[in-house]
Amino acid sequence: MNDLRVIAYFAGDPTRTYQLAQWLEVLEVLDEVHPVGLVLRDPGSAALISSRTTLPVLTAPTFPELTELYAELDAKVVLYCNNSMENFQSLVDTRMLHVHINHGESDKQSMASNNAKAYDRVFVAGGAAVERYVSGLLDFDSSRLVRVGRPQLDLPRTPLLPPTQRRTVLYAPTWEGDADYNDYTSVDVLGETIVRAVLAVPDVRLVYKPHPKVTTSLTAAIAEAHDAIVRTVAEAARVDPDAGHAQVLSGDILAVMPGCDAIITDVSSVGLDWLYLRTDKPILLTDRHGDADALRRDVPISRCADVVDETNVDTLASLVTDRLTHDEHHFARIAMRHHYFDDLHVGDSTTRFLAAVDELVALRDELVADSTGTAAHTA
Repeated sequence: MNDLRVIAYFAGDPTRTYQLAQWLEVLEVLDEVHPVGLVLRDPGSAALISSRTTLPVLTAPTFPELTELYAELDAKVVLYCNNSMENFQSLVDTRMLHVHINHGESDKQSMASNNAKAYDRVFVAGGAAVERYVSGLLDFDSSRLVRVGRPQLDLPRTPLLPPTQRRTVLYAPTWEGDADYNDYTSVDVLGETIVRAVLAVPDVRLVYKPHPKVTTSLTAAIAEAHDAIVRTVAEAARVDPDAGHAQVLSGDILAVMPGCDAIITDVSSVGLDWLYLRTDKPILLTDRHGDADALRRDVPISRCADVVDETNVDTLASLVTDRLTHDEHHFARIAMRHHYFDDLHVGDSTTRFLAAVDELVALRDELVADSTGTAAHTA
């Protein structure tokens, strides 16, 4: 283990392992250049992640165990994929460079947090993310931002959906978040109405793929609405078995997208992943808050999408029918993709990511050498 150069640190519980899991294949590519180890604080999370990767998984439940492990490893760079408060225990180590990589690109308010000021670098997707940090935070050093794109979107995936002659509409809502300010889900306020509207569109297959935390939510309104959606989709599939209506409650949503012709989603990374991968297909974005001005201001993707809220959800069936035939926002999506992801094509993000990590590994060694030399000279 002493040869590890890069650590991917994760302090979340098992329900949040999706945040790290989406990075595993990218980290395995990085491992071919700079050996990577995963350091997890929760044994249950470590067990889940171990089953999904060949990378070494190390567990350090307590702070003393973490500091002892870091002393043994002597790694150079630490990557963080979320905003866990326990990240700050890892940040105590001063002989590594600390990099926030997040677990997606979205316009949620939590995506531009003051927590970012604690890291040596913050990897972001593109121009929209840079604007988010610069405009959203006071006295933030934007030189810490490194534009790497979204490496996960470079990876080939085997489609999860069987082929069909029908047009497929994907409903992919997010979860309710940890606080009201970060709650963008449509599940409890619009979900069942959205599903019934799509099912009313002729010659359409509906696929329901919620955020993983929707399926385990302890919030009563979310759990009840999710169950109602599941029952509605199941009944539609029973009544019309040839339609292929489906609910995909596990698995990678990026493997669901290739079989779909339009998406209805919330403010989250899902809509932006669709924008990157399926630029030529319509996006319908929900607004649970019913504040069109704020949405257009704070969520740029809304400017190239149809917005669905309580005022128009009852006419959603006709809107979906129209968009599947007349895609009015196609050229706007092309321009918006550039805003979020620069001019990156498949493969470019991984190249940028590897180069950025490589640069930091070298920088760390230079900084350590300089500090050691300075200390020796002072002595």
